[in-house]
Amino acid sequence: MRIAAFALLFMAAGLIGTGCSDSRESGGDILPGTLVDLTHPYNERSIYWPTAETFEKTEVAHGVTPGGWFYSAYNFAAAEHGGTHIDAPIHFANSAHTVDQVPLRQLIGPGFVVDVSAQAQENVDYLITPADIEAFEAEHGIIPKDAIVLLNTGRAPLYSDPLSYMGTTARGEEAVAELHFPGLSKEGAALLVARGISAVGIDTPSIDRGQSTDFAAHVELMTNNISAFENVADMSALPATGSTIIALPMKIEGGSGGPLRIVAVVP
Repeated sequence: MRIAAFALLFMAAGLIGTGCSDSRESGGDILPGTLVDLTHPYNERSIYWPTAETFEKTEVAHGVTPGGWFYSAYNFAAAEHGGTHIDAPIHFANSAHTVDQVPLRQLIGPGFVVDVSAQAQENVDYLITPADIEAFEAEHGIIPKDAIVLLNTGRAPLYSDPLSYMGTTARGEEAVAELHFPGLSKEGAALLVARGISAVGIDTPSIDRGQSTDFAAHVELMTNNISAFENVADMSALPATGSTIIALPMKIEGGSGGPLRIVAVVP
């Protein structure tokens, strides 16, 4: 299984950066099934924490050169934690893995999608509890070791509207108290740690809910060297089980996180 997963990684490397505007495309002969892009594009509207520097793209060149060929190039700058991105364990755990140290085997694995969209619809500050995870397991079986768990709160379609998506359009330290979106409870995180998962993702700006003041889910996960994927795009095309998740971050030496291209292979 592990050898197959690494083979999948290298076969996929030529496919997941195509820039196709549709979130789904065929895997062709190399990856039988459908590729589902779970990544929001980076642009001036990308979601960032209120205190973080946002994405900037500046043109270096775009056009026909004096030599007659076309050439384009851009510079970009941004905080590590914005858009669809990874929180490496070092983000909340001293001496834990930096983003370049996260093992590849923790970035590729079987996908398990826990749908709490109904609960989040009723309560924007919903905390995902062990009971939610255990209800999923009662229907689909115990989440296995090395799984990648995706928490579907149904918030991804709101991404283009920051006020609806995260509760505020304000910037700066004062805006943090205005954040409202669902997240994972400390107890839910502890259950996933006990299951031995490789990583967990969510379709909100943070694995902790917007009103968190102690970031307990981050601490619980990352002190156990488990990364979090945040601002994951629409998961509605994914089955509860049966997909394979490939989540490859920018390899920033010593980084606490970075931009993430995450895709699912759905049979």
